[in-house]
Amino acid sequence: MAVYQIVEVGADVLREKAKEISEITPNITKLLDNLQDTLYASKHGVGLAAPQIGIAKRAIVIDVGDGLIEVINPVIVESRGEVTDHEGCLSVPNMTGDVLRAAEVKVTGLNRQGEPILFEAQDFLARVFQHEIDHLEGVLFIDRAENMRRS
Repeated sequence: MAVYQIVEVGADVLREKAKEISEITPNITKLLDNLQDTLYASKHGVGLAAPQIGIAKRAIVIDVGDGLIEVINPVIVESRGEVTDHEGCLSVPNMTGDVLRAAEVKVTGLNRQGEPILFEAQDFLARVFQHEIDHLEGVLFIDRAENMRRS
């Protein structure tokens, strides 16, 4: 597929609310493939949302080391607990900060075949889901972070 340049802070698309995907088309499966290729090419990322490659659609990919997760129209339907931890972002290079997030989340959405899926995530995976879903709402980690610093 294709490796896209990751859009950086300051780009309007990162502040837009991404549009829901109403139909799984070849273009949507190509979008997922391109997100995957771009994520893996980044070498440092563990998640990527479509707005980060300039496309205001509700799709994310995640790989925290346990294999690729793809979710179309992800929604956090339940969250529990709170934990503050260190975050960075491919769209905000060389900056990190401490972000308060839910410790556990349940996320629903669709897979690339358009079938409903549910993830129950804890710890780091829960954090990555929240970070990527924030991108779909036009929210960056720097909006939530404390103790910002150069990395």
